[in-house]
Order: sequence, then C-alpha cells, then structure tokens
Amino acid sequence: QVQLVESGGGLVQPGGSLRLSCAASGSTFSIRIMGWYRQAPGKQRELVARFSSSGSTGYADSVKGRFTISRDNAKNTVYLQMNSLRLEDTAVYFCNTFPPGAGYWGQGTQVTVSS
Repeated sequence: QVQLVESGGGLVQPGGSLRLSCAASGSTFSIRIMGWYRQAPGKQRELVARFSSSGSTGYADSVKGRFTISRDNAKNTVYLQMNSLRLEDTAVYFCNTFPPGAGYWGQGTQVTVSS
C-alpha cells in the first residue's frame, strides 16, 4: 500500500518557478516508477513526468526542457521542479505510481500561473 501527499503548489507569474514535493509512505517506494500528473479544469488527467527506480526519466512534450523530476529514496520523496511556467501549466498536480494506482490518488496541489 502506498500513501502520497503532495505539496508546494501556489500562485506564480508566467516565467516563474515552483518545486513540488510528494511524500510517500510504503516500504516498496524505492522500487516503484513514480510519476507526476496534472489535471486542468475541463481536461483529462495527464502524465507530466515519470522517474524509474533505475534513474530513467520521461516527460510530456509540453513540459520537456522546463520541468525536472527527481526522487530521494532515502526520504521517500519525489520532486517536480517547474521552470518557465506558462499559463497552460495551471492545473492540480498529483503524484502516483506509473502506471497509476487507482487507490493511490491524493488531494493534489494546485498550481496557478497567472499575471
């Protein structure tokens, strides 16, 4: 079983940066592929970035070069560094395993990019 708690969201101007954190419980965290997802109003939830236990990463085309996913297995935490934020990055951001576990969704953290 995995429990996930996201934090770090907020209001930021276009071009700004935020760092999201996801604290995970569960003894199998280190071997799981972890991902960041987001859901904008009226849109389906989408995968933004993922990070495997071996260190490989993957990004959605829309965030490539701007977002960086990382993890600290010792702290059971996965991060999402978001730079050069755009209006269209506004969404609720969630972390989950990849593929996502239906029972693992947390409350998410709101990111609002606005001038």
